[in-house]
Amino acid sequence: MTAPLTTAQIREKFLSFFESKGHLRLASHSTIAPDPTTLFTVAGMQPFKEQFMGAPAVFDGLANKRVTTAQKCVRVGDIENVGRTRRHLSLFEMMGNFSFGDYFKRDAIHWAWEFLTSPEWMGMEKEKMYVTIYKDDDEAFNYWTEEVGLPADHIHRFDADENFWPANAPLEGPNGPCGPCSEIYYDRGPKYGDDTWGDYYATRESARFLEVWNLVFPQFDRQDLDADGNPVLKDLPFKNIDTGMGLERVASVVQDVPDFYSNDVFKPIIEKVAELSGKPYEGEVSVSHRVVAEHIRSVSMIVADGTAFSNTGRGYTARKIMRRAIRHGYMLGFREPKLFELVGLVVQGMGRGYPELAQNQSRVEASIRAEEEQFLKTLEGGIRRLGGLLGGMEKGSTIAGKDAFELYDTYGFPVDLTKEIAEEYGISVDEAGYAESLEHAQEIARAGSKYGKSELFGGNQEALEGLPATQFVGYDDLQAEGKVLAVVGGGERLKHLAAGSEATVILSQTPFYGEGGGEVGDTGRLEWDGGAGVVRDTQKTKQGVFLHDVLVEQGELKEGATVRAVVSPSRAAIQRHHTATHLLHAALRAVLGSGVQQKGSRVAADQLRFDFSHGAAMTAEELAAVETLVSRWVSANFPVTWQEMPIAEAKAAGATALFGEKYGDTVRVVRVEGDVNYEGAAVSSMELCGGAHVSRTGDIGAFVILSDENVAAGVRRIEALAGEAATAWLRERLNASAKAAALLNTSPDGLEGRISGLQTQLRAGEKEVANLKRQLAEAQMGGGGSAADTRELGGFKVASLKLSGIEGNELRAAADKLLDQSGADLVVIASDKGLVVKATKDAVAKGAHAGQLVGKLAAAGGGKGGGRPDMAQAGISDAAGALGALDTAF
Repeated sequence: MTAPLTTAQIREKFLSFFESKGHLRLASHSTIAPDPTTLFTVAGMQPFKEQFMGAPAVFDGLANKRVTTAQKCVRVGDIENVGRTRRHLSLFEMMGNFSFGDYFKRDAIHWAWEFLTSPEWMGMEKEKMYVTIYKDDDEAFNYWTEEVGLPADHIHRFDADENFWPANAPLEGPNGPCGPCSEIYYDRGPKYGDDTWGDYYATRESARFLEVWNLVFPQFDRQDLDADGNPVLKDLPFKNIDTGMGLERVASVVQDVPDFYSNDVFKPIIEKVAELSGKPYEGEVSVSHRVVAEHIRSVSMIVADGTAFSNTGRGYTARKIMRRAIRHGYMLGFREPKLFELVGLVVQGMGRGYPELAQNQSRVEASIRAEEEQFLKTLEGGIRRLGGLLGGMEKGSTIAGKDAFELYDTYGFPVDLTKEIAEEYGISVDEAGYAESLEHAQEIARAGSKYGKSELFGGNQEALEGLPATQFVGYDDLQAEGKVLAVVGGGERLKHLAAGSEATVILSQTPFYGEGGGEVGDTGRLEWDGGAGVVRDTQKTKQGVFLHDVLVEQGELKEGATVRAVVSPSRAAIQRHHTATHLLHAALRAVLGSGVQQKGSRVAADQLRFDFSHGAAMTAEELAAVETLVSRWVSANFPVTWQEMPIAEAKAAGATALFGEKYGDTVRVVRVEGDVNYEGAAVSSMELCGGAHVSRTGDIGAFVILSDENVAAGVRRIEALAGEAATAWLRERLNASAKAAALLNTSPDGLEGRISGLQTQLRAGEKEVANLKRQLAEAQMGGGGSAADTRELGGFKVASLKLSGIEGNELRAAADKLLDQSGADLVVIASDKGLVVKATKDAVAKGAHAGQLVGKLAAAGGGKGGGRPDMAQAGISDAAGALGALDTAF
C-alpha cells in the first residue's frame, strides 16, 4: 500500500500545481502582520491587500497577476478552544491561489476540482465531493454542474450569512468590493458519522463532511440601498480571486485521520509529550497533550519570525500562548523546562516549507526555555493560591477582582490564565474589579512609588541602618563587581534569597543608575557563582544607598556574596533620550523665551516626556523650530562632557538647575561643547544633572516631537522620541501615509488634496441623501399629512405615523411638518430607528408632556428616551410596538 502524502508533500504539490497554471510562487509572509490592522497575519490574502485594491502586481521585481502561496496564519480570538476541540488551532497554514484582475470564477472552480480529484495531485474520489454556493450564484452552479459534472444534489445554496464575503454584505454592508463564495467539502465516510449531506447543511455540524477549500469571488461593488431597501450591487471592472485551502484539513482527508492532531506534523510532537510526561495520550488529560503540541508549534513559528516574549502587543500574545502551554505541561507533571525540547520536532515537520524555522532553531529553543524557567518559578505558587480560592467557591460564583490582581501581581498570573482555569470550575472573574486594582497599582507607579508597598519607603528604615552609601560607577562602566551588603524583604534583613524569591538588594558598588532627576532606574542582571537574578528596577535613598529590586532566577543569593552587575542594553536608549531632553529644554527657551522653566520630566528607553511652564499651545512653526535646533546639535556631533564643581561656580557659569532637584555644595554639570544658531543668536546647553548621557550629540540620532499638550494651568507637556525609536516611528508614519495614498489612488504629496476633494464630495452626498430622505418622508406622509392616523386621546388630538428609512434630523423635520399640517395637538412619528413626539404650546399649557409620553412609547418599542414638554425623542427598534402603546399611554 502506498504511504499517504505527508503535509510537506501536499504543500509542495499545491504550489507546484498552480505554478503549472502560470502562478508566481511566493514565500510565506512573516506571522508579523504586513499592515497595522492586526498584530499577526490572519489570512492568506492579507499580504496582498494593496494588489486587491488595484496596486501593480509586482513582487520582487517580477510582474504577475497570478500568485500562489503557503501562508502561516495566527488567530488567537478563541484560544481557549485550542486543544479542547480537535480542529481549533492558533497557527494554521492557508494554501492560496490569487488573481489580480486576471482569471476569475470559471478557472478557479476548474483548477480546484482538478487539484483535488486528479490522480496526479490529491486523487480524492469525485463522488465524495460536495459544494455550497451563494443562493443567487447561478453562474457558479452552472460551472459546477454543466462543466465539472458535479450532481446537483451535491450542491447546496446558502444565504449571504454563509456563502458571501464579507458575510451578509449585500444587506448589512460594508460598501465596497464583495462577492459570493463556493465552499468545497469532502465526505470522509460513515466511520466519521452516519449523518447525510442533507443533515450537514441543516445543522452545519459534522465530523464526516469536512470543508477543505473556500473559493471567494469578489465581483461586485456594494453601494447604498435603493429606495426600496434593496442592495445596489454593481459589477467590478477589476475582478479578483482569493481562494484558501486549509492544509491541516486536506491532510486530515488525505491521511484519513480523525482530526488535525493525528496528522504527520502533530503526531510526533504529541508522542514526545507523552514520552516526556509518562502520561499516555488518552482520556481527559489528552487535552493538555494537544495544547502543548499546538502551542509549541505556534510559538516556534512566531518567535522564529522575530517576535520576542513581552508584556505588550504581539509579544504579550506570544507569552499568553506560551504560558498556556507551560500551564498544561505543568498539569502533565513538568516541573522543569521541557517544552523547548519539542522545537526540533516542529522544525522537522515544517522546516522544509518554512526555512526560517531551521535557521532560528537555537534562538527559538533558548527563548522558550527562558520563558519556561521564568514562569515555572511562579506558576506553582500561583496554582496553589488559585486552587485554594476555587476550592472554597461554588459553581457560578465570581473571583474578586483584587484576588485576580494579587495572582497577577504576586505570582505573574495573567488574568486571562486565571479566567481560563476558573472557567474549568464554572467560576467567573470580576474583570472590572481587576482593572480597578491594576489602575490603582499603575497610579502608584506613576507617582514614583514603585516601592510603595516596601518598608524602605514607608518610614521603616531600620533594615538599612549602618549601611554605607553605595559607590556608583555607572557613568563609565555598565558592568561591575560588588559585594552584597544586605538583602531586605518583609521589613527585615535576610541572610539569603532562594530561587523564585524577590527582595531589595544593596551592593557595595553598582553600575545601575538609581531613579532620579527624571531618569528611570536601570534594569539588568546580577550573576554570581551558581546563580543569577533579574534587576527589575533601581532606586536610591536620600543617604545614597542604591536599592536593587531583584528576582532570583536560579541558585541562592547570600549576604556577603560577590556578584557581577550587568546593566541592560536599554541604557543606551535612555542616555539618548536624556541628552535629547537637555537639548529640547535649551531649544524651547530659545524659541519661546527665557520664561520657559522645567516643571518635570521622565526619561526612559522608549521615549522622553518634558513638562515646562508656558501659557499657550505651541504653533506648528514653533515645534518645527525646536526640532530643527535639536537636529542641528545632533548633526554637529558636539562632545558631551560632565564635571563636578562647586554649585556657586556652576550657577555663575550659567548652568540651568532642574525642577524639583535638591543640590549639595558640589554638583555635576553636563555641558554640550558647542552652540547652534537661532535667529542670529547662539544657543547653548549646560545643566546641573546627575543622570547618564551620550558622549557626543551625534549619538542621539533622529529626533521627533510627538505631541504638545496642556497638563495643568500654565504647564505644557512635550513627548518626544530619539534614536531608533524616532526612526521607527517616522517609518511607520511614512508607510501609513503611503498606504493611505494608495487606497485613495494618489501619492503621499497629493493626499491632502485628495482628502479635501473627497470631503467635498461627501458633504454634497450627505446633502443629497438628506434631501432624498425628506422627499421620502413627505411621500409617506401624504398631502397635508393625510397618511397619519388622527384620533382623540386623553383630551388631545393626536396624529401618529410610521415611516420607513427615516431617522435623526429627517424624523424631527417630518414631525414639525406633520404638526403644522395636521392641526393636531401632539404628533407621534416612529421608524424602526427612532421615535419623535412633538406638542403645540397650547397642548403643553393644558398639561401635555412630550418627554413623559415618549418614555412610555419607547419602552414598548424596545428603547428609551425623553425630552422637554414640547419635544422629545427616543431610540427604538420596534416602531409598531411603540405606536401600539398610544391607547394606553394617556
